[in-house]
Amino acid sequence: MQIKKILNNNVIITTDKRNNELVVMGKGIAFQKKIGDEVTEGQVDKTYRLSNTDLSMKLQELLEDVPISYLELATEIIDCGKEKLNAPLNDSIYISLTDHLHTAIQRVKKKIRVPNLLLWDIKRFFTAEYSIGKDAVSVIEKRFKVDLGEDEAGFIALHLVNAQTEIDNDDVYEMTELMEEIIRIVSYYFKVQFDEESVYYYRFTTHLRFFASRIMNHRQNEGESDEELLLIIQKKYPNAYSCVEKINQYVTKKYSYFMSNDEKLYLTIHVARLVQKLGKCEEESS
Repeated sequence: MQIKKILNNNVIITTDKRNNELVVMGKGIAFQKKIGDEVTEGQVDKTYRLSNTDLSMKLQELLEDVPISYLELATEIIDCGKEKLNAPLNDSIYISLTDHLHTAIQRVKKKIRVPNLLLWDIKRFFTAEYSIGKDAVSVIEKRFKVDLGEDEAGFIALHLVNAQTEIDNDDVYEMTELMEEIIRIVSYYFKVQFDEESVYYYRFTTHLRFFASRIMNHRQNEGESDEELLLIIQKKYPNAYSCVEKINQYVTKKYSYFMSNDEKLYLTIHVARLVQKLGKCEEESS
C-alpha cells in the first residue's frame, strides 16, 4: 500500500488495485514517512472507501481541521446505526456527522447550547435513531467529559435519518409535518387516538417515514404493481383503503405526488393493522 498523500501522522491517502482512492487511518501510520513510501496492512486500523471522489476530497479537507478522534467517534456511531437500523447509510454521513460532533462538543464546552426544535417529533417518529443518539451522548460524556444532552441526541438521530432517506436537514421539518398530517387524517377518519408506545404504531411510522421521504424526493415506488392484489386488499379492508385514498388526495394536492398502486396497497395494510388493534376497523373478510 503506497502513500499518495499524508493528511497527518495518523491518516494517509492511498489507492486500491482498481485505483479507487482510499482514506486510511492507523496510529502513527505516516510518522517519518513521505509520499511514495509503503505501509503494511498491519499498520491499518480503518479504511474509508467513499462512494465518489467528491466525498473523498471533502473528508480529506475536513480531517485537515478536525482531530481524527471525531471521525473515530462518528464511525462508531455509524457502525452502531448500520447494525441496529439494519439499513444502508449514505457515505456522506461520515463527513456530516464528524463535522457536527466536533462543532457540537466545542460549542458545549463554551457553554453554548442550541435547542432542537424537532426533538419531540424525533422521539416520536425516529425512536431507534434517537436511542442510538442517546447512547452516543453517553459515550461522548465518558470520552470527552462533555454532556451534550438530549437535544444533541436528537441532532445525531437526524443525521442517521438523513443518511437513510437522502434528504436535507431543512426537508426534515417538512417531512415530519407530512407525517403528522397523515397521522391526523387516519386518526380523524377512524376517530381514534393512537398509543405511540405500541409496536404497531412504531411499525406504522417506520413505513410512513420512508413513504414521506419518497414524497419529499419525488421518487415514486416503481415496483411492479399488482392490480388484482390491490383489489383484494381493497375488498378486505374497505375502510382502511378509503382512508388511504384521502391520504392520496392530500399528497396529490399539496405535493403533486401520485401514489402508485403498490404504495396504496402497503399503506392500506399498515393502516388496517394499526387501527384493528384499537377495534376501530372492520375485521378481515373471510
